[in-house]
Parts: sequence; C-alpha cells; structure tokens
Amino acid sequence: MRANLSAVFAGHVSRPLTDSMINLKEHYNKVVIAAMQAKFGYKNILAVPHIQKVVLNVGLGSALKDQKFFESAKDTLRIITGQKSIERKARKSIANFKIRKGQTIGLSVTLRGIRMYHFIERFIKFTLPRVRDFRGLDFKALDKEGNLTVGLREVSAFPEIRAGEAERQHGLEITVVHNAATHEEGLELLKLMGFPFRTK
Repeated sequence: MRANLSAVFAGHVSRPLTDSMINLKEHYNKVVIAAMQAKFGYKNILAVPHIQKVVLNVGLGSALKDQKFFESAKDTLRIITGQKSIERKARKSIANFKIRKGQTIGLSVTLRGIRMYHFIERFIKFTLPRVRDFRGLDFKALDKEGNLTVGLREVSAFPEIRAGEAERQHGLEITVVHNAATHEEGLELLKLMGFPFRTK
C-alpha cells in the first residue's frame, strides 16, 4: 500500500501525489479537502464531503438453495473485504420466485473507516484495471445525489481471489456512499478520490 499513487490519480487531483502520501485517507486529508474547498467554497473543513461507507452485495438469485454456492460467496466476500458478511433476508414472500419471508436472498458487507479506504484504494488500483474491456466508470452509475454503484459480473477481477479459490463465480454490486449535498459535489469528490470515470 506504500506504492506511489500518482499514475492512479493522474488527471483527477489538483497536484500529483508523492511517496509520502501512502494511502487514500491521507490523500483525502492532504489533497481532496483543499481542492473541494477551492472549488465549492467550504469555509469549514468539517463541511467538506467525504465517503461514508462502501457496501458490497451478492444476490443469491437462482442459487438460493445451493449451500455450496452460498459458502463460496461468503468466502469470497471475506477474502475481498477482510470482514465477515451478513445475510440479507426477504422482507416478504414472493410466490412467483419461490421466495418466502425471512429467507436468505443475499449477502452484504458494509465497510467504514480505514478498512473502507484500503478497499477503495485496492479497487481503483488493482481491480478495475483487471476488468475486461474496462474503459472507465459510466456516469450513469451515479444516482441523483452522486453516489456510485458498480456491478461486476464476476469476482475474478479482484487480485485477492486466486485462480481456483472461488469455487463458483458470481456477480457483485459495490455502492460507494458519501454525504455530498449535490450531484456535482459528489462527482467531484469521487473524481478527486481517484475513481476513473470515462472521458466524455
């Protein structure tokens, strides 16, 4: 995690990163806050938006009763995040999908604090470049507040998952939630944090 991050954040920050900026949290404190203040005029640094959490979700889909798949998905989430997942339960029964209320329909992990920053940094530096035909994040992945949701078809793009470790590949949804007041502020925050959006 001590590698120079300049290449990763090129074009997204007001000045290049140096070797002394060893992680994303420090980059936020030393670069992003000042850049956001300069652009949006926050008078107090406590008013500068920040990323609050990253939520990873795996839907079980047609594998609801496949225990082997369920355990494999739990293992991959633990390997990727370093944190144990929680089960998401159905809030109501849906007869057409053979889902009953209280049934486990997915797995979720919520990352905050330093573990969140470490995950984002690895995701930007190592995972996204390994996604086949990746050309940048689509602006359509942002909601009206500027929160970002990225869907991956399989977990093999994560370098933490070695060949053969995931018994069955599965999709993964990653949502990055911040506290920016507007879409413009949220997008600028994500760009400054190094999220590589497509060039228009």
